[in-house]
Amino acid sequence: MSDDFEDHCWKDIVTPDVLEVYSCYRRKVFIGASPALLAIDLYDVVYRGGARPPAELAKTHPNSCGEYAFAAIEPTKRLFAAGRAAGLPIFYSTGDTRAESRPGLVTATKRAKPPVDPADYAIRPEFKPQPQDVVITKQRASVFFGTPLIAHLTQLGVQTLIICGESTSGCVRATAVDAYSLGFHVVLVEECCFDRSILSHKVNLFDMHHKYVDVMHVDEVVAHLDGLAVRKAS
Repeated sequence: MSDDFEDHCWKDIVTPDVLEVYSCYRRKVFIGASPALLAIDLYDVVYRGGARPPAELAKTHPNSCGEYAFAAIEPTKRLFAAGRAAGLPIFYSTGDTRAESRPGLVTATKRAKPPVDPADYAIRPEFKPQPQDVVITKQRASVFFGTPLIAHLTQLGVQTLIICGESTSGCVRATAVDAYSLGFHVVLVEECCFDRSILSHKVNLFDMHHKYVDVMHVDEVVAHLDGLAVRKAS
């Protein structure tokens, strides 16, 4: 059992009684064998309006994660660099913007849908995919739903998914739960995941950490990947 199991961003909102309820889930966290890096929805629209509070951007840029998106840029760049140095397979997801893939009557909710601009769904330049990377387009929250991702991972013998991106409570959560259900060991990198709501971010990380995934700090993950890179080079 790890003594720092609860040493995460939710410490200021989760009360001792709730920690006691969830204490049976405490365990040692780790990065499993044969990892791949999965970056979820690091596309331009979530950075629109700049590094401002999302509440200030809600009317003009309703899909922006504002300051939370920008705070995750540098940690995520570190994660990508470490993953590439270690030779990890790297996968990205983005939205499928083709009109024929978005039939108007096929919808689960009545939430407002602004017009789709394909430029909004281009991967942010800081995380530009390289020729060997795989970009998965999706129509639903989970990157696994209706996509060939599982086939890619199976062919490569991937057993562990290291996940970053957004939103923590939405597409990250949906993908992480599906990955867990499919038998992968899942690691969410705390500083490299973000949401429009800091409360939703913290609550969902807490909940997933205790049920489905190992939430780890970027320093821990990078240190592990650096070790893989050293062994690869030797």
